Amino acid sequence: MTGSRVVALGHYQPAGVLTNEDLAAMVDTSDEWIRSRVGIKTRHIAGDDEPVDELAFHAAGKALAGAGLAPDDVDLVLVATSTAIDRSPNTAARVAAKLGMGGGPAVMDINVVCSGFTHALAAADHAIRAGSARRALVIGADKMTAITDWTDRTTCVLTGDGAGAAVVEASPEPGIGPVLWGSVPEMGHAVRIEGTPPVFAQEGQAVYRWTTGRLPALAREVCERSGITPEELAGVVLHQANLRIIEPLARKIGAVNAVVARDVVDSGNTSAASIPMALSKLVQRGEIPSGAPVLLFGFGGNLSYAGQVIACP
Repeated sequence: MTGSRVVALGHYQPAGVLTNEDLAAMVDTSDEWIRSRVGIKTRHIAGDDEPVDELAFHAAGKALAGAGLAPDDVDLVLVATSTAIDRSPNTAARVAAKLGMGGGPAVMDINVVCSGFTHALAAADHAIRAGSARRALVIGADKMTAITDWTDRTTCVLTGDGAGAAVVEASPEPGIGPVLWGSVPEMGHAVRIEGTPPVFAQEGQAVYRWTTGRLPALAREVCERSGITPEELAGVVLHQANLRIIEPLARKIGAVNAVVARDVVDSGNTSAASIPMALSKLVQRGEIPSGAPVLLFGFGGNLSYAGQVIACP
């Protein structure tokens, strides 16, 4: 085998929904203010009995079912999250236990905040290429509402909860392109989850300027590394941070023929869950054909980023 590919996806969102009107009753905001600035209409809210590993478990089960696999067919579980409360057992281990994985898979959490899923997907691809794993379950899951300051109208309008998962396996032909990843450590203060208890905060204008100014060239470089042009992309799934960021970025990348994920409108910013969840929904609705090239690009906390082009499952 010379590569790996994504063979199935799954996503999960809790039943609770928070609307802009609900938020307007909590803080000084309005539906018009929220839509005009971030493009969000609703977001899903997990209950006290739904920790991060529960969200991840449901998404993982759907991905395994879509691939026609049993839990023990997987030998590597990677969970991208920045909102797990407990340090050990880690979220990946708890998901493996919930799934009944008796085969002893390797279990690791990856905390790169909003770009966590694309980092984890690259790590799974590398492990499979190196022969360290045969089949991986890669999950992005976050319960952002658990770390939200509900008195801060600039951030509480953004966050939602959910999980998305992908099954990745060895393939004769690479279905996951080379990753481009990096960070801007000196700007790590722009997106923070700090304190006891931890609270999410960000410098919105700094993040907006950096993403809209720097990311288009990085995304085009991802395409170049995969040997395609932006015009050849069938889909673009960026981190679902803010519709005012997503739409200009997609235009600047030059993906004129691509379906652009806009799940942020209905789900809010779900951090590491946003890319796999948005992609899973596009595939479920049949909006991107199987085998077509899709750009995934995550960015956010630490001002870290990671992107790759994959063949749509």
